[in-house]
Amino acid sequence: MSEPAVAFPLPDLRVTVRASALNRPGTYRMLSESGEILYIGKSKQVRTRLLSYFRAKDGEKALRILREASALEWEYEPSEFAALLRELELIKRFRPRFNVQHKRDGRYSFLKLSAGAAPKLYVVHAVSDDAATYFGPFRGGRRIEEAVRELNNLLGLRDCALATPMRFADQADLFGLGRTPLCHRQAVGRCAGPCAALCTEDEYLRRVALSRAFLDGDADEPLRWLNERMLRAAERWDFEYAAQLRDRAHRLEVLRDEFGRLREALDGLTFLYSVTGTEGDHRVYLIRRGTVRAWVPAPSSQAETRRLQRLVGKHFGQPEPGGALVAKHQVDEILLLARWFRMHPEELEHTLPPTKLSLLRVSA
Repeated sequence: MSEPAVAFPLPDLRVTVRASALNRPGTYRMLSESGEILYIGKSKQVRTRLLSYFRAKDGEKALRILREASALEWEYEPSEFAALLRELELIKRFRPRFNVQHKRDGRYSFLKLSAGAAPKLYVVHAVSDDAATYFGPFRGGRRIEEAVRELNNLLGLRDCALATPMRFADQADLFGLGRTPLCHRQAVGRCAGPCAALCTEDEYLRRVALSRAFLDGDADEPLRWLNERMLRAAERWDFEYAAQLRDRAHRLEVLRDEFGRLREALDGLTFLYSVTGTEGDHRVYLIRRGTVRAWVPAPSSQAETRRLQRLVGKHFGQPEPGGALVAKHQVDEILLLARWFRMHPEELEHTLPPTKLSLLRVSA
């Protein structure tokens, strides 16, 4: 339920909040004189949170927001979890300028596979609205960067700027002129040379496909190649080189293990989640791989139970792409849900696998 926008001055607004706002979970919006939404927040106690703005001190973000705001709106939700989801929905829709980033955990990074004829594999710290493929989120950015560099070197994938022009061996060259690689990596065997027509497009894309299979846990060739080289080096008593190969293999094992943990974490965020509402509005959320696919009121009749069963079949009955691959629009919600259950591990007691629907219980 949304309250109407309330105009300033500040003293009158404080009185209005005290008189009208309730200590229930919900979201609130600060608006400028022109109607621009400046900031969106949530709280499990809306009244207390709004009144805290009027105690803000110089230099605090809350006071900066108040100085630009001319109106305030709030709406209630049945639970803190519902308010959290609503806050994310509103922030993504309106993109208020005081919500610089929706509480994205800075410890996380993503592995990006760019689009185009010669995709580039590299680590980023934010997901962009582009045609690239993203894996993640994962921790340990520096370690992952070292491991990805190792994988690129081993498979001959480029690490040059995205704007670097590519020319493959199977592309026609009207002038018959040779091309020189634009960096040293090809000369030392660490790049297939797609900028200098030293490989075909299909050859390069096969290398990219192998990198994806390795990340998904479906291929071990990169590690096997390094281990075979390490054994040969040891057999000829080249222990220094063998040690270098061992370290390179360890970096790839770190990458594989990190993505294995990520796959398990995403698959672990798949269940039915029963949430008790403060005003009797109990809900069941259908969560798959870290995103809410649907929610319904907690069933209190056979007809409502059958409806929930149909939804479970719809959202959990068909296979989905697994591994560490995530859709761009899901990233913020995955991080939000992961953080929610990390901060509230006791809430996992209110979850059930979709196959255990008959055991569902919702607190009154």
